[in-house]
Amino acid sequence: MSQQESKKSIFLAKSQVKAQDLEHKRKLAFNIQKYADAVVKGKQQFANLEQARRKSKNTKWQALEHLDQYLEQFEKNFCARGGKVIWASNAQEANDAVLSICREKKAKQVVKSKSMVTEELHLNAFLATEGIESVETDLGEYIQQLDGEAPYHIVTPAMHKSKEDVARVFHEKLGTDPGLSPKEITMIARQNLREKYSSAEIGITGGNFLIADIGGVCVTENEGNARLSTAFPKTQIAIVGIEKMLPSIKDLSLFWPLLSTFGTGQNVTVYNSIFTGPRQGNETDGPDEMYVILLDNGRTNLYQRPEVREGLYCIRCGSCLNACPVYKNIGGHAYGATYSGPIGSVITPHLTSFEENQHLSYASSLCGACTAACPVKINIHGMLLLNRKISVEEKMNSRSESFGWSLWRRGMLSRRLMNLAGPRMKNMLLRKLFRDAWFQHRSGTEFASNSFQQLWKEHKNK
Repeated sequence: MSQQESKKSIFLAKSQVKAQDLEHKRKLAFNIQKYADAVVKGKQQFANLEQARRKSKNTKWQALEHLDQYLEQFEKNFCARGGKVIWASNAQEANDAVLSICREKKAKQVVKSKSMVTEELHLNAFLATEGIESVETDLGEYIQQLDGEAPYHIVTPAMHKSKEDVARVFHEKLGTDPGLSPKEITMIARQNLREKYSSAEIGITGGNFLIADIGGVCVTENEGNARLSTAFPKTQIAIVGIEKMLPSIKDLSLFWPLLSTFGTGQNVTVYNSIFTGPRQGNETDGPDEMYVILLDNGRTNLYQRPEVREGLYCIRCGSCLNACPVYKNIGGHAYGATYSGPIGSVITPHLTSFEENQHLSYASSLCGACTAACPVKINIHGMLLLNRKISVEEKMNSRSESFGWSLWRRGMLSRRLMNLAGPRMKNMLLRKLFRDAWFQHRSGTEFASNSFQQLWKEHKNK
C-alpha cells in the first residue's frame, strides 16, 4: 500500500469510528453550538458586516500580492529596534534555528503560548529529543499536552473534552482528585504554569499578524499566558508563517474585531499584544533578545498557484470548522493534519505532499457553509473543488477511479446509453460499485421500473 493509500485509509477508518460515536458527537455539538450562539451576538458590533469582510479580503489580497516587499519592510523595521529575523524555508530549518538559540542560551526549558505553527513543526517533540522541555501555557493546549494528544481545533484545542474528561486527565497525569470542578482544575494549572514562567530561559510564541510598517508581531489571546511567556524569559522567539502579513498597523482596527468575533463571538479578544523587538531602554519588562522566524514550509506552493492563493488569506479564526457538516461529524483528529476542517483540507495538500493528502479535498459536501462563515470571504468550497481538479489533471487518482468516472461521463452524456441500461442493470451496478460507500450505513435503494422518460411519454399520451 502506498503512502497515499495508507493516509486515505486511516482517514476513512477514523472518520467512520467518530461518525458513529454518539458521545463524541454530543460533546462536539454542545461546544460548537456555544460558539455559534456567541458569534451571532458578536456580529452585531459591525454596522455593515459584509463591507468589513470585503475590506478584509482586499487588504489580504494587497498584502499577498506584494508579499516580497512587505516581508522586507517588516525585517528592516523589526531589526531597526534590535530584533533579529531568521528565514526558514521548511520545518527542519525552523526547528534547527530554535535549537541553536536554546543551545546558545543553555536553555533546558521553554514556555510556549498557543501556536498552530509550532504544532505544524512538531516543535515540542523535536525539543524533547534534544533534552529540552517545552511547556504549553494555554490551558487547552496544556490539557492536550498532558493527554498526549494534538490540538483538536484551531481555536479550541480541547473542544472534544468534557469537564469530566479534563478532570480524568489531571487525575491520571498529576494525581489530582478525579472529581475536580473546572475552577479547581484551572487553579491547579495556573499554579503549575506560574512556576514555569519564572524558571524558563526562553519564551516561544506564534503570531496572529505581522505588521510591515512598524515591524511588529501581533499575538492575540484570552488568558494572558502569552504575555507571561514573553515578560519573564530573557529571550523571546516568535515563529510566524509568511502569509500572516498586514501592510499597516491601521489594519488591526478591522482584523482584531473580525478575528475575535468569528472565532469566539467576542467584540475583541481580552489580550492583544504587539511586539516590535526586545525590551527598549525606557521599558520595564520584556526580553533582552527577540527573534522572529519567518516560516515558508510549503506556503509558496500555495502562493505560486493563483487559483488557490486565497487559502493564504486565512486568519485562523476556526469559523469554517464550526460551520462544516463533515467536521461536526468526524471531529478534528480524523483529518490527521495540523490544520483540520475545510480550510485545512484546502491548504494541507499544498503545505505537505499533495499526492499523499489530496483525499482531504474530497472530505466535503461542497455545501458552501465554510465560505459563508469565513470573515475574509475565502472561496473555500471553490478551492476544494480546484484541489480535486489538480489531483485529476496531475493523474494522482487511481486508474480504476479514472476509468469509472469516464464510463459515468459517457453514460450521462448519452440518452441512448442510459435507456439501454434497464432498472435491473442499474440496481446491480449500484450495489456493486457503491456497496461500501452507500449501503453499509443506509437502507437499500432501488431504481424505479419505469424511467422518467417512459413516465413522461405515458403522461403525454394520456
